[in-house]
Amino acid sequence: MRTVISCLVNDHDWRLLPVAILVCLFSLATAFVLADRARRVARRSRLPYMAAAALVGGLGVWSTHFIAMQAYDAGVPVRYDPAETLLSLAVIILALGASISLGFAALGSRHRSIFTLGRRAPGGLLPAVTAGFGVAAMHFVGMDAVRLSGAVIVWNLPLAIAAVAGGVAIFASIAFLPSWRDWRALAGGTGIAALGVCWLHFVGMSAAAVTPAPGVLLPEAAASARLIGLWTMIGVGLTVLIAAFLTGMMWWSRRSVLGQVLEAIHAMPDGLGVYDADDRLQIWNQRYLDISPHLTSALKVGVSFEELLDIGLKAGVYPEAVGRERAWAAERLAQRRNPQGPRELQVGDRWLRVQDRRTTGGGLVTVCSDITDMIRSAEALAEARDAAETANRAKSRFLANMSHEIRTPLNGVIGVAQALARTELSAAQHEMLDLVQSSSRTLQTLLSDILDLARIESGRLDLKEEAFDLARVVEEAALLYAAAARDKGLQFIVEVAPEARAWVMGDPVRLKQVLTNLVSNAVKFTTSGFVSLTVDAAPAQGPQTLRFVVQDTGIGFDAPTRDRLFNRFEQADGDITRHYGGSGLGLAISRDLAAMMGGDLDCESEPGAGAAFILTLPWREVAAPDTAAPASLPQACEPQACDPAPRRLRILAADDHPTNRRVVELILDPSLVDLVSVENGAEAVETYRAQTFDLVLMDMQMPVMDGVTAVREIRLHEAVLGLTPTPIVMLTANALPEHLEQALVAGADRHMAKPFSVETLLSTVAELTAQTPQAAEAAA
Repeated sequence: MRTVISCLVNDHDWRLLPVAILVCLFSLATAFVLADRARRVARRSRLPYMAAAALVGGLGVWSTHFIAMQAYDAGVPVRYDPAETLLSLAVIILALGASISLGFAALGSRHRSIFTLGRRAPGGLLPAVTAGFGVAAMHFVGMDAVRLSGAVIVWNLPLAIAAVAGGVAIFASIAFLPSWRDWRALAGGTGIAALGVCWLHFVGMSAAAVTPAPGVLLPEAAASARLIGLWTMIGVGLTVLIAAFLTGMMWWSRRSVLGQVLEAIHAMPDGLGVYDADDRLQIWNQRYLDISPHLTSALKVGVSFEELLDIGLKAGVYPEAVGRERAWAAERLAQRRNPQGPRELQVGDRWLRVQDRRTTGGGLVTVCSDITDMIRSAEALAEARDAAETANRAKSRFLANMSHEIRTPLNGVIGVAQALARTELSAAQHEMLDLVQSSSRTLQTLLSDILDLARIESGRLDLKEEAFDLARVVEEAALLYAAAARDKGLQFIVEVAPEARAWVMGDPVRLKQVLTNLVSNAVKFTTSGFVSLTVDAAPAQGPQTLRFVVQDTGIGFDAPTRDRLFNRFEQADGDITRHYGGSGLGLAISRDLAAMMGGDLDCESEPGAGAAFILTLPWREVAAPDTAAPASLPQACEPQACDPAPRRLRILAADDHPTNRRVVELILDPSLVDLVSVENGAEAVETYRAQTFDLVLMDMQMPVMDGVTAVREIRLHEAVLGLTPTPIVMLTANALPEHLEQALVAGADRHMAKPFSVETLLSTVAELTAQTPQAAEAAA
């Protein structure tokens, strides 16, 4: 170590050493910056930066060596061999180029290069060692180019080995820098590399001992020394020029990229404002100004967001802040300090969606999207939705009212006709009565179809899930039209395959409605031949699928008619209504019901060759109930044989329509029933409180007090006095599902829609009065 210090103190001119060190630091720092730049660009653009880094680093290290050599006093005249001197320059440039290439090769294999500063990675060890050996080679080749007059250089081998080993070790330590990603990494790498260069040079110079050799005489060396000095100055100048040029290129590139970024920012359809860590505006685009015209004179670099907020509050552009400006401003600033997500904000006559995003430097990026059109569209859609809902409610009310208004007189027609049928009539009168009943049934079917259609459209038609005997439901549906088929001379066939004779889950009422519609159409449009209803499993269409086929030999239809047959109010041809009657709703409703049940309804036909309607439904077989009592169709009875009750009953009937009250009086035998009729719910409640009744027949829609309220009052009266509840039947023209639910919730026992049949009313009266207290007393 004393040898090294002695060499530095006694053999060097200290005026040139700082220059050499500065040149070394500058060139190495530039080389590191260029190499790091090469890492950041695309692969195809790396080579120029890598070559420039090797050239600048090599020129700088070479210049450092020969500036230090100019400061070295050998004690004898010195000259330099030009070829070896240039060879030393080539050696260091090639060595640094190889080091950089190895570094990027290691970077590509997921290791880190020595020029990838700030990333601790042993993968950069080989490039670092290569750079160290390159500097050592340059030093000793350059020393070999030295020629001394009257002396020779004798090397201290251990000290030379120490110079090389120490320099290479110093360079190798670059690969283990801490994880820095800023100027500290650049300063650390540059300092370590410069230390390695200085170690190799000055320790290597200490290993060179100048020994007199009188026989070795050289010509005058001044010209050679000046040439080496000139080369050194040229090397330093080239280093500075290359560094300046490349630095300018990088600055221009960044400016170009920044310009492109600014163009992109100004082309954005949304407003953009960039704020620093102190929430002061730095960058904004034109759109940011367009959507905030009240800030035209205020937007400038350095203005704070709080100042911009105050300007908006004074201009009154924030409607939601009116009357609470300070509190609103505090809430807005708090939201910016802790941005959570987008929020909608009204600014003047515009609606904005504002998003604040925090940057890594603590600043904020504010993006404002103009959603005025979207808000207005949403408002228009909401208004349209409200209007549609209002129209739907109006339609529902209209249907309910029309249902009530139509069912009320229809109940009178059917009820009086049925009561009249129980009297003695002539043959002509029976014929006229049959026409009245047939017409009333047609009108009742049409009314039910319209209501079903309205329920389907509004989504308020609910299907029931219950177990039922499939074969019995099919047979019951077919038997309703067996007599009509026989009257027309048709062969009527009903076949249920053995595998389909099972209990299944579904809605038997809606299934029966579809089947009766198809069978009635088949009977109606067939004048000769047959009508058949067959049921079997259809494994080809699914493992759990039932197929119902209604086939006839009727008028048939062509392909264009088939395409529109299931449309509402459509029939086979324009004259079909005139010839056969019907509304054209049955098939449309049937297909909708099939879809609701998870199946499909289709048809096949040819004109004049009949038609086949095919209903497919999913099949869920269940076990038969343990006690399944066979159901039977209600049987008509002779007037003298029907006994609605085994004793005289007291029945209260409340209905505001006199015809309906009269129908009930005609149906109920006055010899067996004491009937008390009232006109509204209030009279019904008052009468019930004053007398005892076995049954109450209550209309729903009545003046003074409606039937639902009257039922509640009756149930309250019974509860207060501890009376046994009397059966109540809502005998009403309000036949929609919600009416049924209202009746049952109020406390009614049954809901019977008008028009009703004589048999239905009599059987209901008999059933509900069988277990009344008065009936029990009579039985005792």
